[in-house]
Amino acid sequence: QVQLMESGGGSVQAGGSLRLSCTVSKYISGAYCMGWFRQAPGKEREGVAAIHSNGDISYVDSVKGRFTVSKDNAKNTLYLQMNSLKPEDTAMYFCAAETPFPTFQRCTYSRQLTYWGQGTQVTVSS
Repeated sequence: QVQLMESGGGSVQAGGSLRLSCTVSKYISGAYCMGWFRQAPGKEREGVAAIHSNGDISYVDSVKGRFTVSKDNAKNTLYLQMNSLKPEDTAMYFCAAETPFPTFQRCTYSRQLTYWGQGTQVTVSS
């Protein structure tokens, strides 16, 4: 069982930056796929970014060039650096993970993962 806890959300003006963190409850020794998702009021949850244990990364088109996903294995923490924020980025952001992760599966931003955090709110004002 893997537990995830997000932090770092808040309110910022358009053009600003935030860094979200997702602390993992235990060290993941095997293959994994981890990602960030978001859900705005009245909208479906969408994948934002994903990172595989082999270093492969994918992003949804709307955040490419603005968001960066990374993982610090020493700290068991997943990050999402968000720059040039826009009002349409306003949402509850969740991190998720799947481990073990089958070698024949693709770790992409749209893949639904197994373990989920509780979410952290990001609000961007114009």
